[in-house]
Amino acid sequence: MKLNLTLLFLLFANVLFAQDSVFVRRMVDTLTSPYFWGRGYTNDGMGKAGRFIAAQFKDYGLQPMGGKDYTQPFSFNANTFPGAMDLSINGAALVPGRDFIIGPASRGVKGEGTLVQKDSIHFIDLKNRIVVELQDKLTWSVEQGVADFTLVQVDKKALKSLPVTINIDEENKLVEGFKTGNICGIVKGIRKPDSVIMFTAHYDHLGGMGSKTYFPGANDNASGVSLLLSLARYYGQHPQPYSMAFICFSGEEAGLLGSEYFTENPLTPLPGIRFLVNLDLLGTGEEGIMVVNATVYPKEYGILKKLNDQNHYLVKVASRGKAANSDHYFFTEKGVPAFYIYTMGGIRAYHDVFDISKTLPLNEYNNVFKLLVGFNAALMR
Repeated sequence: MKLNLTLLFLLFANVLFAQDSVFVRRMVDTLTSPYFWGRGYTNDGMGKAGRFIAAQFKDYGLQPMGGKDYTQPFSFNANTFPGAMDLSINGAALVPGRDFIIGPASRGVKGEGTLVQKDSIHFIDLKNRIVVELQDKLTWSVEQGVADFTLVQVDKKALKSLPVTINIDEENKLVEGFKTGNICGIVKGIRKPDSVIMFTAHYDHLGGMGSKTYFPGANDNASGVSLLLSLARYYGQHPQPYSMAFICFSGEEAGLLGSEYFTENPLTPLPGIRFLVNLDLLGTGEEGIMVVNATVYPKEYGILKKLNDQNHYLVKVASRGKAANSDHYFFTEKGVPAFYIYTMGGIRAYHDVFDISKTLPLNEYNNVFKLLVGFNAALMR
């Protein structure tokens, strides 16, 4: 009888998958739009994204995990770049994001200077305390403090000759106690509400660098948030024997801050979490998926592998050991069994302005969805 119920469940779910493909694309388009400004620290990008996700949870029928509000507030310091972002090297103006990025811990600076070569990639303006670093790929991040110098990373392809002169006008602002929050919702189980299956994904990204450039973060991590929202929408309409919990974390790009905060201040008892699946970088899949913590939880990994082998969802369900590379980590450290799943292959855009919705294939979204639905059903048997 259990087998028949599982098959019926999966067959019914199949009806919704085609529609969910349209839904997830719309969510990725929305979350990467200029309105959300890279879901970061300027133009209220992160705040807008958090409120949008909370509104989605409410529409899907999820209850606030904390009892009253979907948002679990916390704060941290963040170095931001809200204004000027102009740079010329050797008299040629460079485009922020495409040709150069400012080191995330950089102080603001305005001035002209001469660059002295220190090695094959580093050039120093001692007067203005500027370091120019040549790079093959520009990869931005977030810092909570400010250094006493300015780092300018320049794409080698943007220069016709070695840098000799610099003209820069770049503004930074350290925001102390930047206010943000995790977005937490739950669908109560109909038989075992104290047993929880949890899905997590970070909704924050890098935000803007200056007033004209933002980092859309399509694969990282509008893709994971959109898959989480698809699952939340489905389970909101179809409650399960166990409670289904959903958390969109803030502060991941600044050092897994939201997930660390939640594990120190849980809104649901951590021992009651049967399993957690963290979703990050879910926009491709030509080469299958990677399962972090697979070697730590071989039984659950075996379930995933068996489901995939039986249904031929993905070309590979690869195994990886323990890693502190996403929001599953602090849960695992607290004894919560967890996987971090990401897709492999396809586009290589990462932490740059080229991680956009238009080029994100989402080609294995349906199959990852089906695999997770089957995994959840197996865990609740």
